[in-house]
Amino acid sequence: MASAASSPQAQREASRPAPVTDIQRISQHMTRLGVSGLPRNYELFHEAIVGQNAALAQDIASLGAAPRQPSLDELGLKYRLVSHCGLVGETSQAEMSKMMRDAVERLTAGVRQKQIFMRAAETALKSITGNPDQSLSSFMSEMEFLSTSLNGLLTAETDLETKLRHDVDRMEALERGVAAAQTASSTDRLTGLPNRTALNRTVLDLYEREEGSAGSALIMMDIDDFKALNSRYGTQTGSRLLKKLADLFRKSIKKHDFVARTDGDEFTFVFANVGMQEAMAIAERLRNSVEENVVFATSDAGQNARLTVSLGIALSADAATASQLQANARIALHAAQSNRRLPVQAFGR
Repeated sequence: MASAASSPQAQREASRPAPVTDIQRISQHMTRLGVSGLPRNYELFHEAIVGQNAALAQDIASLGAAPRQPSLDELGLKYRLVSHCGLVGETSQAEMSKMMRDAVERLTAGVRQKQIFMRAAETALKSITGNPDQSLSSFMSEMEFLSTSLNGLLTAETDLETKLRHDVDRMEALERGVAAAQTASSTDRLTGLPNRTALNRTVLDLYEREEGSAGSALIMMDIDDFKALNSRYGTQTGSRLLKKLADLFRKSIKKHDFVARTDGDEFTFVFANVGMQEAMAIAERLRNSVEENVVFATSDAGQNARLTVSLGIALSADAATASQLQANARIALHAAQSNRRLPVQAFGR
């Protein structure tokens, strides 16, 4: 009986449409607007739709249907999206190469003009010295020809100098743009902290230095149940908490230490010249700092809620490579997440 009674309900459940995923929402919206399915366009629309970037969404809407790709790329640069920042480097390199080729052609043309003037001057000199009895009018004609040639050469030189100065200014502007793009590509947009790209570079540099694998600790921190918090209180609350954490961590580390936001609710630290005992103490201080200072208002009868975090520690001395160091820290982090009674865990301990 129970099976028969539940059959219609099962059929109704089966007939319900599957929930639309974020990727499907983005694809559908891009298709409606006639936007090409380029990876950088997916990133642009993901930031506007899933990332709830209202300003970007409004800018996209202002472009209307079938927006031009250059206009979309300008928005990507405006909002410092990673894939578009990479596009800056490619575009700038191509433009610099073209300017260099043009400069070489102009310099080559300038050399040819100098050569033409030198030949004209030699011809005039031979004419004068070879014919001392030539008339004044012939002499003046030779001088007028030389003067015209010299004026043409000086005009060309002035034009060349102006164009080269313009090219230098343009190249400097492109270099500034590339530098800004590189900074943007290694910076987390929400918190302003370095991102995973910057972390990877920092850890690689650590191993490339002569003292590379001696005495550094990498600590990964993950906010407990952050997805549930976002679902319950909204992504805006989650974003404010992440910004608050970023400010807290900036004040918590020393000048030569490093902190990055490496995932939605994950932060990673690199501390130099520390052993395991000190790394454990640092991790505990970070945990206490978060759990004692980061509170937020909830809709539950005016109660305030607190964050809890899990941390995983790995020492560079225990890892032969940069990737192994990060893998060790993640293993320790997973151990901490699996045992909330021990929220700070160290790899191999």
